[in-house]
Amino acid sequence: MADEKDRLGDKLHQKEKADEDRFFAERDRELLARLRSHKEPADGLSCPRCAKPLAAVSYQDVTVDQCPACGGVWLDRGELEALAPRERESWLGRFFHRPKPVV
Repeated sequence: MADEKDRLGDKLHQKEKADEDRFFAERDRELLARLRSHKEPADGLSCPRCAKPLAAVSYQDVTVDQCPACGGVWLDRGELEALAPRERESWLGRFFHRPKPVV
């Protein structure tokens, strides 16, 4: 009798595991389908805020990405480092050019 009870418990555990695997497989399929439908535009990046295509604009001889829809400006690390020294008096320049503490 105890052996039969153990087998029933094992079968129940296997069924629960199979149901769980099925649930997560379906969820993964839905997430992948959603990601595939939300592809980046062919010409480049999309805005992280509103998902519209970004346009390359020139600012002080540095090309940055700007969203024509929401007006957001997105900088890569190199673009930010190129602009920071030119903006010493702004918050951006002060952020990158803080005096080094003397130890």
